[in-house]
Amino acid sequence: MLNVLFSTRQEAWGEYHELLSSAFASAGLDVVLATDHAPETVDYVVYAPNGGLQDFTAFARCKGVLSLWAGVETIIDNPTLTQPVARMVDDSLTQGMVEWVIGHVLRHHLGMDAHILVQDGTWQPHFPPLAKTRAVTILGLGALGLACGKALVTLGFQVRGWSRNAKTDANITCFHGPDGLKDALRDADMVVGLLPDTPATTNILNAETLALLKRGSFVINPGRGPLIDDDALIAALDDGQITHATLDVFRIEPLPVDHPFWAHPNVTVTPHIASTTRPDTASRIIAENIARNEAGHGLANLVDRSAGY
Repeated sequence: MLNVLFSTRQEAWGEYHELLSSAFASAGLDVVLATDHAPETVDYVVYAPNGGLQDFTAFARCKGVLSLWAGVETIIDNPTLTQPVARMVDDSLTQGMVEWVIGHVLRHHLGMDAHILVQDGTWQPHFPPLAKTRAVTILGLGALGLACGKALVTLGFQVRGWSRNAKTDANITCFHGPDGLKDALRDADMVVGLLPDTPATTNILNAETLALLKRGSFVINPGRGPLIDDDALIAALDDGQITHATLDVFRIEPLPVDHPFWAHPNVTVTPHIASTTRPDTASRIIAENIARNEAGHGLANLVDRSAGY
């Protein structure tokens, strides 16, 4: 019998209790799932940072912490968290991100705001260019970045991708390293941020790198808020270097009501909805990962603490 502690926001218990219990049974696991196990009795923790658990010192028996979130930047620096940590990797998360990114890339590519927001009775035909004339740069070529890039390729866009280390893809022009970043951004029509939040990615879109984009380009960020230097982005928007920024993530969330992004006419704020964990599929993934570990194969999707993700 395994004791699994569920530690996340209180209202999530109602969403996950039956789904996780069913998934554990389907995986052949005998599990006692609870929100109040004594730490010294816990075998696994199903975790999200908003659950309040911060001190893992007493969880000496714990074999692994399974995150409900894809991002782990808020927990990996916790000095008390010495247990293995598994990220949430779920096709539903990926598909949600692909749909959000494609939607906003097409919105800007087709100039849809001009028709949706300006209904003034003036007939002004506007014919957008074809996708094959647009260069879209994706910062981050992990599971989400590659999936978004491949979807954009099928629509005909010229897709570039940048990652810290060298990667290859048959249909995406891949760049890496500091010099590669400049080449990936230079004269791009759009940039999509899908990098993790690490010291190396903080403010990766700043005054210098935003200036490399084609004048009048678009910034789309569903990755992490600290990827963007907010002041530099606002300056680039005011200058016309960037036509519009669609932002789903921010340094502080919820975004403070007095933040300049809310009032800027060329910024779209969405409330961190680009991709979210689906309880039904996440429950199955967690159960299968624990079953894998119990069978001696180790946890999948382990966090590399040295890399920060």
